[in-house]
Amino acid sequence: MKSATRWTCIALVMALVVGPLMAASKTAAQSPSRGGDSAALGTQLASTLSQITGIALSPMLGVSALGAYKWMQADTPEQKAALPWYAQPMYWITGLLIVGAVAVKDGAGAALPPGWKKPLDVAETMENKLSGLVAAGAVIPFTLDTLTSVLGHGTGGAGAELAHTTGLAMIHLGAIDLQPVLNVLLAPFAVAAFLLVWITAHAINVLILLSPWGAVDAALKSLRLSVLGLLVVTPHINPWLGVACSVVVIVVSYFLAGWAFRLTTYGSIFCWDFFTFRRSRFVPDVKENLVFAGHGIANTPLRTYGRLARTPEGRLRFRYRPWLVLAERQVELPEAPLAVGRGMFFPTIEATIEGRERTIILLPPRYEGHEEAFARACGIDAITNVGLRRAWGVVKELFGFENKRRVAVGA
Repeated sequence: MKSATRWTCIALVMALVVGPLMAASKTAAQSPSRGGDSAALGTQLASTLSQITGIALSPMLGVSALGAYKWMQADTPEQKAALPWYAQPMYWITGLLIVGAVAVKDGAGAALPPGWKKPLDVAETMENKLSGLVAAGAVIPFTLDTLTSVLGHGTGGAGAELAHTTGLAMIHLGAIDLQPVLNVLLAPFAVAAFLLVWITAHAINVLILLSPWGAVDAALKSLRLSVLGLLVVTPHINPWLGVACSVVVIVVSYFLAGWAFRLTTYGSIFCWDFFTFRRSRFVPDVKENLVFAGHGIANTPLRTYGRLARTPEGRLRFRYRPWLVLAERQVELPEAPLAVGRGMFFPTIEATIEGRERTIILLPPRYEGHEEAFARACGIDAITNVGLRRAWGVVKELFGFENKRRVAVGA
């Protein structure tokens, strides 16, 4: 049932995106004298879809570049004054400066220790969230206006041809302005496509936030820029190719949406705890604590947000709601030796399963420095170093210093 629903949604996306372009192509074949108008319509469709997906991949860069392009295309002062706010120099110059600063950070970050670069990664993640909200709320309607201004005017040209080929000419709509109607029909699709692509692309920022290695950061950024460049170039080569690339990005984002949503939730709480110094005024609850699922919890996706509490029988139980709002589910942690892991940026719960140590619970950064109190609340008897702390302990051992890998709570 779930698989059928997914493929139904994909088929609907294909119909909404490709249908108008097919109608335009059919018109071009039947009316060679008007082929130029239909080609312009197809190009506009491809350009609009590429703009939506491209801005979703990198909101600040996409919006700033689009604004600079519109500003340079305007010839007269009156045209420049009539441009939307994101095409005014104050916005797009500031946006491009921010993008440049991020690029400098990424270039220098590969040579910096992980702890020095991490605050800048947090700031970039917050910037991506804010610029994504601005783009979804403001830029997408402006982009749709460009498309519907071509489709909605049935007095002649490509708009009239599309109305004729789709049967709208058979209805007496001469006195009706179709642009508001088309906006209502296309806006939900545009916003849904934008959100799917944005939340998947934003997961790259969260992965960079969690990664301790600059080389991984550079690879993830290169992947996103490569896809963005592909979306910019392909509509100019062939409108169909541009539409196909955009649809592929949207469909892939649809299948990755659940994973990306969980990762984005984790990154949002990580940034909030970091910027607000939450750990300085936080005390673990003795009954129940907000955590994220790690590996090794049955039928529970990684980084699912939920609550961890000890049952009257002494077991640790994890409660969560899929997508944060669906029906609640409960699952018990595996019966294995447990230890609270003390990390460089956030703690964890480690379980020794079949002789291997696995991270089964991820804690937000607010728990850093409160590992002992959290261990007592959960009834866990040991604390161990993990991640960069463990690596630092190995270095200390190499130079002959003592390293306590695993200690009892209260020791």
